[in-house]
Amino acid sequence: MIRIAIVTLALLVLGAPQALAQAVAPDTPAAPQLKELVVVSSEVVRIGDLVENAGPASDTPVFRAPDLGHTGSVPVARLIDTLRPHGVTGVETGGLSEVVVTRESRTYAARDIVERIASAFAGQFGFGEAKNLAATLDREVRTLHVEPTAGELSVARMNVDARTGRFDIMFEVPGSAVARRLPLRFTGTLTETVEAATLVRALRRGDTIKQSDVVVQRRSKAEVGDDPLAADQAVGLALKRQMRAGQALRASDAMRPEVVQRNEPVTMIYEAPGIVLTMRGKAQETGAVGDLIGVVNGQTNRTIQATVVGPGRVAIAGSRPFVSAALDQPAQPPTP
Repeated sequence: MIRIAIVTLALLVLGAPQALAQAVAPDTPAAPQLKELVVVSSEVVRIGDLVENAGPASDTPVFRAPDLGHTGSVPVARLIDTLRPHGVTGVETGGLSEVVVTRESRTYAARDIVERIASAFAGQFGFGEAKNLAATLDREVRTLHVEPTAGELSVARMNVDARTGRFDIMFEVPGSAVARRLPLRFTGTLTETVEAATLVRALRRGDTIKQSDVVVQRRSKAEVGDDPLAADQAVGLALKRQMRAGQALRASDAMRPEVVQRNEPVTMIYEAPGIVLTMRGKAQETGAVGDLIGVVNGQTNRTIQATVVGPGRVAIAGSRPFVSAALDQPAQPPTP
C-alpha cells in the first residue's frame, strides 16, 4: 500500500511541470477565415484584404483590384489555390462560393458635373445665381470615378459666348492619376431660368385664372422676360389674350378681371352724407374693380366719370356740402 502511494505521488509530481507549462503556454493562433465582402482603395488586392488572421502574408498582393468604383468577385476554389504557395492554409471558408471585391472611389455623377458648370459661370459674363442656371451638355456624361484621396473637381479653363450661352469648360482633379486619362472637357449651352406660373390648360381672353390652372415651372428667362408671374400672383387675374397650355405667364399677360363691359347697362350709385341715390346708366368703357370709366347718365344723357365697384355697378363721387366748403375758405375782411 505504501509503495502504491509513493508511485502515485511521483506521477503527480512528474506531471505538475507539464500541466503548468500548458497553463502558461500562449493561445493557439486563430485560424485564417475568408471575408465575404471586401473593399479596397489601392490598385492591388492583398491577402490581408481577403483573409482574416492571414499572419505574415497579409501584405502580399495577389490580385489586381477592379476599376475605380467597380465590383468583382473571386471564386473560393481559385482563392485557396492562390493562398497556398504563400503559406496560408487551413482557411475557413464559411460555406462561401466566392468573395466580392469592390474598389473604393470618389464619384461625380452627371448631375454633379452640371452643378459645377453652373457654379463656375454664376455671377460672371452677365449670368445670375447658380440656382437659376441650367447647363445642357452636348454629350451624355457617365459617372466619373477618381481615387478617394484625390482633390476636388476644379476648373482648369472655361469660356462662354454670353449672347448664345455656348460654353466650353475643362476640369481637373488634383492628385488623381486616373483623372488625367478621363474626358474632363465639356461643351454645351448655358441657359438662365426663372420660376414662372405655367398654364396646364388653354384659356381665352378674359378667363379668370384659378389655382388648378397653373403649376410652377422653371422656364428660360429669354422666353419669360423680366416680368415672370408667380403662381400666387396669377390666381384671380384674367388673361389679356388667348393662351395655350404649357405657356409661361408674364405680368403683361394678365390683368384684373373686367367686371364691366363697354356699352353694358350699369347701376350708378351716388352717396353723400345721409343720401344714397341709384340710377341707370351705360358704360362707355370696359373696366375692372377700381378703374375709373366714362358712364352715360340715363336721365341726363351726360357722360360722367365713375369708379367700378363690382359687376354692373359704378360709384359716383359725392360733392361736399356747401356749408363745409364755405368753412374751408379763409376768413375775408368785411367790405367797407
